[in-house]
Formats: sequence, C-alpha cells, structure tokens
Amino acid sequence: MFNNRQEAGEKLALKLKKNINSTDESKRDFIVVALLRGGIILGKKISDYLKIPLMPLAVKKIGAPPNPELAIGAVTFDKISYFDNKLIKYLNVDGDYVDRVLNEKWKEIENFQNKFVRKNFLEDKKVIIVDDGVATGATAICASFYAKKEKARQVILAAPVIEKDTLRNIRRYFDKIVSLRIVNSLGSVGQFYKYFPQITDEEVLNLLI
Repeated sequence: MFNNRQEAGEKLALKLKKNINSTDESKRDFIVVALLRGGIILGKKISDYLKIPLMPLAVKKIGAPPNPELAIGAVTFDKISYFDNKLIKYLNVDGDYVDRVLNEKWKEIENFQNKFVRKNFLEDKKVIIVDDGVATGATAICASFYAKKEKARQVILAAPVIEKDTLRNIRRYFDKIVSLRIVNSLGSVGQFYKYFPQITDEEVLNLLI
C-alpha cells in the first residue's frame, strides 16, 4: 500500500529511471503524458525527477449501465475512443447507450482539456503514459491510441499498481509497461493508497505552473 500519490510517483520515477535507459542527451526524446486527474501528481513527480516535459491528457472512462465504475471503454478530448467489445457483448450493452454516453463524456472532457492543455507535440517522442492505477486498462489503452495517432515513436505505460489479468490483456498496446505492484484483483485503485483524495482543478493548475 502507498501512503499517497506523491510517494507512489517517487517510487515509480526511480523504477522508470532503471527501465528507460535515458541519458541527459536522450531525455529530449521523452515526454510524460499524465492522465487527468489521477495521474497528474505522479506525472509531475516523474517529470521533475527525470527532467523531461509534462503534458496533461484528459481521458474519460465510459461506464457500464449497471455499474458506472466498470469501464467498458474510454474517450479522449479529441474523441479518440476505445471499447471493450467482449465486455459490451457479455453485459448486453445497447448500442444507443454507448453512442449517447460517448458523446456526453467527450463534451465533458473537451472543455476540461482546454483548461490545462499545453500543446506538446508527441511526434517521434518516447511517451510515458502515467496513471495512479490500472484496473480495466480502458483509459490507458485510449491514451495509447492518442499517442500513436500523434505519431509517437514509443509508448510506455507507467502505473504503481495494475491488475494481473489486465496486464496480460493490454501488453499488446504498449512497447513497455512499468509497474510497482501486480495484484490479482483491483476493485478500486484507492484501496492501494492510505490517502487518496479527489484532485481539484486548482491542484492540477498549480502542478502545471
């Protein structure tokens, strides 16, 4: 268990340093893409420690009708989306529901992203996607789609905790995955933190100054 996101970010930064083989000269090839809001504190720690740029990215999960916390997909601010079609079929989720919620979530985060975005070009960059935990992997995969659309050279996922089955299922979407803990079951990311508050817009802005 981690005390808070700050501690998790510090530990993740140390492990990343051992895994990405960066030199002072090659650091210009890297950029941290922190998923809002949960990944921003960890992303800032990693960005400062490795001395590489930080870019916030708004990705919103699309929850299942009976359980909004269960992600059946995700969408970015520019409407790049990912859906777990097997899960959608298993839950018998109606196509109209998917279309409606996709548009609702996209409109929410389009404005949200515009609050924080600092345009960083990802073309030919080694992108480190950071979140505070990975349960279903939907938002991480969606972020990977965004990075690849932007012509990133390499896409790395970094998260303190990842569910074991999810790790196996999402490997193909990333060039490398770096994690501190692989767990059998991850019902809630917050259960692996002693202190896990909601992050406010003001906190995000302060971290980006």
